[in-house]
Amino acid sequence: MIVPESLVNLLKPWNEFYSHSKAAATIVIFLHVGGLLLAGGLAISADRGTLRALRFAATERPQFMRELGAVHRWVITGLTVVVVSGVLLLTADIETFFGSWIYWTKMALVVVLLINGWMMTRTEASLRQDASEASPHWRSLHRASVMSLALWFVITAFGVALANFS
Repeated sequence: MIVPESLVNLLKPWNEFYSHSKAAATIVIFLHVGGLLLAGGLAISADRGTLRALRFAATERPQFMRELGAVHRWVITGLTVVVVSGVLLLTADIETFFGSWIYWTKMALVVVLLINGWMMTRTEASLRQDASEASPHWRSLHRASVMSLALWFVITAFGVALANFS
């Protein structure tokens, strides 16, 4: 894909500032990695906890479900930081990323991760209504947790590939 020249010109001041400021680059990259650490670290930990909690009796799961709900606020905060810093990184080098299939694949996977997270929170809401051992929502939560774990690692691999092949 070819970047529209008008977009390149619009972003030129940011590109020049970012390219010539080690402080700006350091801050933006830190925010991106820090946001990933916050969101991804908590999400992976929560996913692992979910997979473990599903082995518990239904009577032992309510405390875990309360904790899981509280984690989502932090994950969303981290993802917000990742998105904002990611837009800054994209716009700092639009000509490199705009035409990269690796970049667009990573973005598609991020959308899948967000959809999976939305489905996970809906499943958790359903479990607040029916948390019985026989509830089919536990199986849905299990699938969403496995998908989340896989997506966090695959997206990270694409991020590393993006840095090395663009």
